[in-house]
Amino acid sequence: MSHTELHPEIEPYQQGMLPVDARHTLYWEQSGNPDGIPVLFLHGGPGAGSTPNHRRFFDPAHYRIIIYDQRGAGRSMPLGEIQDNTTPHLIEDIETLRRSLSIEQWLVFGGSWGSTLALAYGEAHPSRCLGFILRGIFLCRKSEIDWFLYGLRHFFPEPWRDFVAPLSPHERKDILAAYYQRLMDPDPAIHMPAARAWSSYEGRCSTLLPSPETVNYFSGDTVALGLARMEAHYFSHDIFLPQNSLLDNVKKLHGIPAIIVQGRYDAVCPIISADDLHQAWPQAEYIIIEDAGHSAWEPGIRSALIQATEKFKTILKLVK
Repeated sequence: MSHTELHPEIEPYQQGMLPVDARHTLYWEQSGNPDGIPVLFLHGGPGAGSTPNHRRFFDPAHYRIIIYDQRGAGRSMPLGEIQDNTTPHLIEDIETLRRSLSIEQWLVFGGSWGSTLALAYGEAHPSRCLGFILRGIFLCRKSEIDWFLYGLRHFFPEPWRDFVAPLSPHERKDILAAYYQRLMDPDPAIHMPAARAWSSYEGRCSTLLPSPETVNYFSGDTVALGLARMEAHYFSHDIFLPQNSLLDNVKKLHGIPAIIVQGRYDAVCPIISADDLHQAWPQAEYIIIEDAGHSAWEPGIRSALIQATEKFKTILKLVK
């Protein structure tokens, strides 16, 4: 098998539900080699959840692959719950999971919101990180959130029109507030259509070339509700971190090996954020995929991510 194709499908050798407080319980799983290098997979969104295919970025003979669903997402309970759901909570959850699995240090792999959370976690606990593989960089600054809600229409006018179709002209002046109100409504007849509209908008804008598969995935009820509700919640609160804190604190990661993979035509998380991150973190290897958008499943990005996990086999042997 070449080092650019997904690894074969595998099943977890262990999975469970981890209560992290009185309200939230997280789904987690381990697959691959129990004695291998631990790697933590952080899914996107926030709220998108993980899938079995995410295991396939990693050589199962070499890596101990830890995948979990963040608060309010995927198989974690309760789905779409915004109470006690902030970035500091998510950082603490990663530590709770790490301790429960008796892991000292791990490689951290995350794309899109997963890159945001990876940076936030790494800056809070740099000594726990063996390295980083980051894709589709999202620093969750106001400019990036405004871009997602308004700027994307310059490239994807049709999906954007569908996205704002349920809103009155007045509500379109504050799309986030209008969607937040609908998404937090307890009535599924109100929150589900809003969740599907939000999530399919993101799915339709995520690839360089149209991908019905991607749109279908984003349109499923679990993904739509977790993703739309969590994104609206986190975006409305500036991800519960001080302004610009991810860039301001990236110097804490300068001594840790990292590979950044970014699609040149990523419309959801434009390349300026990856460029800003690399300027602040010149030690990180920076790979631009010239024929890709946002999705991890686009051929060039998928290959680069698998090559990165292969490269880290050597990097982490040298470190040891």
